[in-house]
Amino acid sequence: QVQLVESGGGLVQAGGSLRLSCAASGSIFRINDMTWYRQAPGKQRELVATFTGGGRINYADSVKGRFTISRDNAKNTVYLQMNSLKPEDTAVYYCNADISPVGYGRGFSNYWGQGTQVTVSS
Repeated sequence: QVQLVESGGGLVQAGGSLRLSCAASGSIFRINDMTWYRQAPGKQRELVATFTGGGRINYADSVKGRFTISRDNAKNTVYLQMNSLKPEDTAVYYCNADISPVGYGRGFSNYWGQGTQVTVSS
């Protein structure tokens, strides 16, 4: 079965950096868009950054200039380099991807990772 597994979250002081990874595993034919979301307690889940299958990158205004999304297609992995972290970046960060499993035939299904906690202290 296809899975997305995030790693790299943790505790960091304001101004620090973290690098999140999300690796897709299983019998995968193709991955289209890969996206990072985050959700703070009591808040709506929001899009942080997306790296489309066509190579386009978009960032939320709140992270633009501080976060960098990258992708290693050979490893089926997307990364989120987070610099100059702020307390308001504290959230559970989720990986999301549109994946076509081997044998699926056509189209993509959407998958979510389990989330990884990022806590930024002031």
